[in-house]
Amino acid sequence: MVVETHVLDDDCEAITGWGRTAPTLARVRRPRGHAEVADAVRSSGARGAIARGLGRAHGDAAQNAGGTVLDMTGLDRILAVDATAGLVVCEAGVSLHRLMEALLPLGWFVPVTPGTRYVTVGGAIGADVHGTNHRVSGSFGRHVTALELLTADGEIRTVMPGTPLFDATTGGMGLTGVVLSATLRLLPVESTLMTVDTERAPDLDETMARLSATDHRYRYSVARIDLLARGAATGRAVLTRGDHTPYDALPRRHRARRAPLAFRPGRLPAPPPYLPGGLVGRTTVGLLNELRYRGAPRARTGAIQSLAAFLHPLDGIPHRNRIYGRAGSVPYQFVVPYGQEEALRRVVRRLADRRCPAFPAVLQRFGAGDPGLLSFPLPGWTLALDLPTGLPGLGAFLDSLDEEVAGAGGRVYLARDSRVRPETLAAMYPRLDEFRALRAALDPRSALTSDLSRRLDL
Repeated sequence: MVVETHVLDDDCEAITGWGRTAPTLARVRRPRGHAEVADAVRSSGARGAIARGLGRAHGDAAQNAGGTVLDMTGLDRILAVDATAGLVVCEAGVSLHRLMEALLPLGWFVPVTPGTRYVTVGGAIGADVHGTNHRVSGSFGRHVTALELLTADGEIRTVMPGTPLFDATTGGMGLTGVVLSATLRLLPVESTLMTVDTERAPDLDETMARLSATDHRYRYSVARIDLLARGAATGRAVLTRGDHTPYDALPRRHRARRAPLAFRPGRLPAPPPYLPGGLVGRTTVGLLNELRYRGAPRARTGAIQSLAAFLHPLDGIPHRNRIYGRAGSVPYQFVVPYGQEEALRRVVRRLADRRCPAFPAVLQRFGAGDPGLLSFPLPGWTLALDLPTGLPGLGAFLDSLDEEVAGAGGRVYLARDSRVRPETLAAMYPRLDEFRALRAALDPRSALTSDLSRRLDL
């Protein structure tokens, strides 16, 4: 289990997001079929219900204080695979990890994956997740060809791309209905290996210049930034870019030639339940950043890595959110449009000057925006980081960063949010009123609701 949960009585549990901040109590239902989902929504009472997957939303998007939470992981069947056309039909509780296990031996891969493969298909749709290939592939919803949605009136609707309900559901954080199943278009691959180029960039300007100049050569591209470096080294980073390795490009004696589509991700031992004060402080993060930067090659091309090591390097550590200690972490991810690079520089300098022990901190470039009314990506630069909750004055500091981001025409990511102010959010998402109007017409009693939706008046 990937979320901290303990049973208080027969039907009430304390639930948090992945950051483990602000736990709330809710009745948890674990439906095994469509009828049980419908019954749970109908009987949820005045506080409503919200669907939940594997608990990887960092904030309060899958919490519902005093109401009902639907644990959808019981709806976990892969219903059909068309290995010729590259399509899969699956229930919403299927994880991306499970899809990889089933589809990679057939030569197919999920088209978009975030930094963890332990998210459900329903959660990936609700958050309209993106990966380090956004510039090429867009967000997850772009690859959904149809979905089944249980709306608040109990009706099961087949929702197609290009419709208002589809655009409200992809990125809608579960507030338009409960996703029951989806049809996904897949990406063909010839191996479970990646061909990777790695290089060091000495500062933020060089990091941005290299990403801008070379991203077109790669499907996946990301820079891991040292936010503790200051002065001339502010924004120094390790850049990793890559693509799926074709079979013919595998080294002649490589063991993968015998089974190129085998998927065997490794796992490290889980850390202790908690570490007093956590491991993430300036000294520890500074050491980790130094080791990563100095240990990376100045420039290396054509290295072969496993898919899991390249795309999901932290998934090998179970319960890695415990490293922040009992107080948990505050995630922060924003995007600013191209042409607003100076705003990005100001934010990075402020984080560095404040000596924020952010680990990891990931910078990438987004491509064209996606049609979801509340989808996060827009063409520009995005920076994602996690911060320990105990940093003095953290709330006010992040509020000031929100103002900087909003002033530059950017936005924060709802799936990683636990504290943005509603008036600030309205400035960030120009289609917010359109989403609210559609939701009010579809669900006038707010039968589908969450702590996030109440906090931000969604």
